Amino acid sequence: MNLIEATNIEKRFGDLIVLRGISMHVAQGEVVAIIGPSGSGKSTFLRCLTQLETADRGEITICGKQMMHTENGSAVFADPKTLHEITLCAGLVFQNFNLFPHRSVLQNVTDAPVYVLKTPREEAEKQARVLLEKMNLADRADYYPCQLSGGQQQRVAIARALALNPRVLFFDEPTSALDPELTGEILKVIRQLADEHMTMVVVTHEMAFARDVADRVIFMDGGVIVEEGHPEDIFGAAQNERTRAFLSRFAE
Repeated sequence: MNLIEATNIEKRFGDLIVLRGISMHVAQGEVVAIIGPSGSGKSTFLRCLTQLETADRGEITICGKQMMHTENGSAVFADPKTLHEITLCAGLVFQNFNLFPHRSVLQNVTDAPVYVLKTPREEAEKQARVLLEKMNLADRADYYPCQLSGGQQQRVAIARALALNPRVLFFDEPTSALDPELTGEILKVIRQLADEHMTMVVVTHEMAFARDVADRVIFMDGGVIVEEGHPEDIFGAAQNERTRAFLSRFAE
């Protein structure tokens, strides 16, 4: 079963065409890494899938619910109730954490289940502590974001996304704001989620992660999908010259 289906997604900002008919799908339990040079449209595509941007044309279905389709050449979006249901089934982890600075770690993880899912606070806090333990942050529950390292903040952000029990997780370059030492902390967590068969779409510049963890790699450039396939095929025997040129900079 596909949890994500996107067909012919187009997006422009003024005269700049950013996405030129992108189509992709993600099966339940699959980890898809999206790679490519800066400005290739990776993050814009992710933002269209997560409702942070509105695509101009195409069709998007998330968790079996149609987010948008095209009528008479223009995008038509689902009703607010359906869009809200889609939001609940799809978690998003930002590259710059986006934690609430005035809320403790525990509160950052607890608030969404309490206010969005109407979970009793005591139950939500219990679940949050389980997630923080999973993130190796049990002893940081009463800390505030400013008291944490970047890697710790990003792990809190992942716990916060998981607190809503999403069926799919989106990551927008989750390690780009971290130094190399802290990057390893986050990649370890994502690997663990992959081992648990969490459905994930990861926009990343971490080629080793894409090669070793993803089930499928998509290479984007110029607003199109240039090539996609199994990591061994993309990293070891890419068919497109543009893909090979991009990956040659990361060869060990």
